[in-house]
Amino acid sequence: MSEKNLSTKALGRNSCFSILQRVGQSFMFPIALLPIAGLLLGIGASFSNEKMIASYGLEWLLGSGTFLNFVLVVMKNTGDVIFGNLPIIFAIGVAIGMANKEKAVAALSAAITFLSMHTVISSLLALTGKLIPGALLEGSLKSTCGIKSLDMGVFGGIIVGLGVAALHNKFYKIKLPVMLSFFGGIRFVPIISVIVYIFVGVLMFFVWPYVQGGMYSLGNLVTASKYAGTFVFGVIERALIPFGLHHVFYTPFWQTGLGGSQFIDGSYVTGAQNIFFAQLASPNTTKFSVEAAKFLQGKFPFMIFGLPGAALAMYTTAKSSKKKLVSGLLFSAALTSIVTGITEPIEFTFLFVAPVLYGVHCVLAGLSHMLLHMFNVAVGSTFSCGLIDLVLFGILPGNEKTNWIYIIPVGIAYFVIYYFLFKFAIVKFNLKTPGREEDEVDPKLYTKKDFNGAKENSTSEMILAGLGGVENIEHLDCCATRLRVKLHDISKIDENLLKESGCAGVIKKSGSVQVIYGPRVTVIKAELEEYIAALEKSK
Repeated sequence: MSEKNLSTKALGRNSCFSILQRVGQSFMFPIALLPIAGLLLGIGASFSNEKMIASYGLEWLLGSGTFLNFVLVVMKNTGDVIFGNLPIIFAIGVAIGMANKEKAVAALSAAITFLSMHTVISSLLALTGKLIPGALLEGSLKSTCGIKSLDMGVFGGIIVGLGVAALHNKFYKIKLPVMLSFFGGIRFVPIISVIVYIFVGVLMFFVWPYVQGGMYSLGNLVTASKYAGTFVFGVIERALIPFGLHHVFYTPFWQTGLGGSQFIDGSYVTGAQNIFFAQLASPNTTKFSVEAAKFLQGKFPFMIFGLPGAALAMYTTAKSSKKKLVSGLLFSAALTSIVTGITEPIEFTFLFVAPVLYGVHCVLAGLSHMLLHMFNVAVGSTFSCGLIDLVLFGILPGNEKTNWIYIIPVGIAYFVIYYFLFKFAIVKFNLKTPGREEDEVDPKLYTKKDFNGAKENSTSEMILAGLGGVENIEHLDCCATRLRVKLHDISKIDENLLKESGCAGVIKKSGSVQVIYGPRVTVIKAELEEYIAALEKSK
């Protein structure tokens, strides 16, 4: 095979990887809503539950007709409506994430197109008599934004979001003949999107019932594999973190038939997360589904206990002269992991100095999922598995519903394992974790730099120079912890300059780069965009 063919194939693989990364990144827009939705639903459903109120004798304070009950019911319903409309939220969010420019137009186009596609499907179902009960596979139909249609879940939203973004990027600057010029440019995007998705809706009417059957079969296979399947799920989810593809992997399990399906209060619910929150909102729930929760809860032991143990090991093995300096960095990272479940500040700290240790961490993550499944734990989660989610979706609903208490002994064991494992590896292989660098090198972690005040421009200037300048940037975005940039020439990156700006690591792949800053990356991105805009304005 010629070198040209080899390079063409490699380019295709790299482009596919880059696209998948960006798709995963676009999922963060709707996923970012889940914590607040879960907070509203968790507090509202737990404290307005009549059985809980009666068991504690709190009818006078939280019972029906009281002011607090009114507030709690409103909170529950507000959180519930977000989870109930995730498909259209994904359609809008993915379109925003994948659009290169004029993102507001892409968002509006996605909303209109989503409604149009489901209206086409609904019309065809009515015309062919398939809205009659029993005409299709049980659970195939669902009311989507008030439209009786096929239950495509978030996949329907993703299909719309990706397609509309592609049409948007191609046509948002289109020039039409003079007599039609009013409909050119951004006005053309919703028009062409609706026209295209009329045909997509027709296609989905014929194809999606078979896709549903396949997903249910695959979901049954995962369920049949029992603990082994849960272990593999946990390993793969953690292994994809460095590539930024974990959202692409777990979202179908959380939001579609891959994660199971159940009847709850007369409605057919699919997707692990949807099942848990439907049960949370139901006053008739006596025990949460372990089969659904197994895809949601496995990270609690290593996020709340294990990784803080690793952080303690890094602290105890740091040089005496640097312990005071490194203590604040590691404490901040450990506290972030415990409270919010954002673990990348710790994970990437040892990923770059000891990749094998990260491999062991992935195996332990899989075992964490499996152990909670074996102990019949059924605790839900929104964005991640920190202390906030444990309290809301494990402790507040009650141990009789969730078996959350088993997370504690498993977590304590994980703290001990991570502490001694990391301490042994750091000392044995002389790993350069924070505080073990050469004397002239300052310890670095995500939160070292204070991105505010007079430092904003100098930091943004440093990042921009490290990326090769304004002209080298094709697309700039971020996820929860990483600046994601598509570049014209990746060879112009200055990794040392980027690390001086406070990043914990740089991942390069097929014309794209991920610069890891931690949870404050959204602020860093906003400041960088403002700095670039100021530069362009001054020209």
